[in-house]
Amino acid sequence: MATPIHPEIQSQKVSCSMCHKEIPLSAALTPQGADYVGYFCGIECYDQFVKQQKSGKAEKPRK
Repeated sequence: MATPIHPEIQSQKVSCSMCHKEIPLSAALTPQGADYVGYFCGIECYDQFVKQQKSGKAEKPRK
């Protein structure tokens, strides 16, 4: 088995910007915006975020 290049990243956790579930940083989807970086646990949460952004009802994800 190969040794990870950055093992400290695998142990870090972040909260999903939509459902706030804690997920490993290495598994998070991280589309970058102009003002912030949002972390998402999966495509479903990311799609929900995009829909809210388009409707104008969205909050900025937590940092």
